[in-house]
Amino acid sequence: MTKPYADREIWFFTGSQDLYGEETLRQVAEQSQEVARLLQDSDAVPATVVWKPVLKDSAAIRRAALDANSDDKVLGVVVWMHTFSPAKMWIAGLDALRKPLLHLHTQADVELPWDTIDMDFMNLNQAAHGDREFGYMATRLGTARKTVVGHASNPAVQQSVGTWARAAAGWAATHELRLARFGDNMRNVGVTEGDKTEAELKFGVSVNTWGVNDLVAAVDAVDDAAVDALVAEYEELYDVVPELRRGGDRHESLRYGARQEIALRTFLESVGAKAFTTNFEDLGALKQLPGLAVQRLMADGYGFGAEGDWKTAVLVRAAKVMGEGLPGGASLMEDYTYDLTPGDERILGAHMLEICPTLTTSKPKLEIHPLGIGGKEDPVRLVFDTDPGVGVVVSLADMRDRFRLTANVVDVVPPTAALPNLPVARAVWQPRPDFRTSAEAWLTAGGAHHTVLTTAVGIEVFEDFAEIARTELLVIDESTTRRGFREQVRWNQAYWRLAQGL
Repeated sequence: MTKPYADREIWFFTGSQDLYGEETLRQVAEQSQEVARLLQDSDAVPATVVWKPVLKDSAAIRRAALDANSDDKVLGVVVWMHTFSPAKMWIAGLDALRKPLLHLHTQADVELPWDTIDMDFMNLNQAAHGDREFGYMATRLGTARKTVVGHASNPAVQQSVGTWARAAAGWAATHELRLARFGDNMRNVGVTEGDKTEAELKFGVSVNTWGVNDLVAAVDAVDDAAVDALVAEYEELYDVVPELRRGGDRHESLRYGARQEIALRTFLESVGAKAFTTNFEDLGALKQLPGLAVQRLMADGYGFGAEGDWKTAVLVRAAKVMGEGLPGGASLMEDYTYDLTPGDERILGAHMLEICPTLTTSKPKLEIHPLGIGGKEDPVRLVFDTDPGVGVVVSLADMRDRFRLTANVVDVVPPTAALPNLPVARAVWQPRPDFRTSAEAWLTAGGAHHTVLTTAVGIEVFEDFAEIARTELLVIDESTTRRGFREQVRWNQAYWRLAQGL
């Protein structure tokens, strides 16, 4: 299996000291290379694991941290104290490290050789207290990290390391992200606003605006032959309604949708952007609100936010990267309306046009319907139901003094009945632990109405991402209670304000 991030690296650091002598240190190196190999050979770990020489003093540890910081291929570092590594040696290195950190609490052997254990064995195998020494110092310094416990051959351990690596890849993606806003936010909406300067400081994303007519010019410049080729691709990939096919009454609308897709791709590539926003209130001379184009760009990994919601576009891009190579998908989503049948409540999620087809394994229909807002021509769009399965709905909101992630674990289910008159892609889910608790908790948290729905990764990757980003995360899942969640929000207010410093 090809690793999704094969061109990115996780550096494996092993802590020890000179006290033990060359023979012991040789064994430390051999055994730590074997632990690194177990991670590298695991399909669950999606990046290339690179073993580094054993670290035995403060200067070497600091240099290793600085080297990791300066290498753009490095997603993060895994550390393991094979023997006892006095933690004062790690102060300068941990203080300098800017890449995500995972502390692997493991040892060389799964089982103890009870009949042959002697002091030589004890001197060599000291991770049980060497890692505790490291953990103390990391905690004292306030070092953000994930701790994974168990033997490196254990699939659960490999899975946890892999999940962290995906979160680190998401973190790298936001730090490499340029986001293009076409126009501004929807007028009078609060939650789509946010501090772009603080977002660049916190997440690394550069958010800038281009005029909608810059996109119009790109649409007008698209070559007819390119449109012909893309329309032929649509007819092969999707169930295209007759009126949009060649010779159909609305075929020109499909061709215009293709022009929009080509123009968007060309423009975003020209400015180096992997995420973007549009706004139905700010379309300039565009003939349609982009629908099909947005759906297909999201399917290719672009982040997107509707109505100028750049924070959701960042989150969609991160979710795309974190779920790379996994079954399922990720998309802009919006809680639209409810089925309040007692005991069987469900949420119907959708948007005007822009739901990503990676959420289904079925063949989407390519249709055209009127759009009651925006004042433009009828837009083309893909229509489908999201595949059933476990998902996570996540929002990113600006709380004035910090950003807050709110996440709800959900069970995506088939619609209760067919939806023949709903001309948009959609998802139906039952939130955990139940509808009443979930909705009350989300409203208490101030979670946004625009979200990312991912069926590719679970809640753990967002927990890891939030830890790396030092960003508040409120989780709503099967263990959530209404009272407990209210108290958590109140305590978080104090903690996160204190954590910002003066």
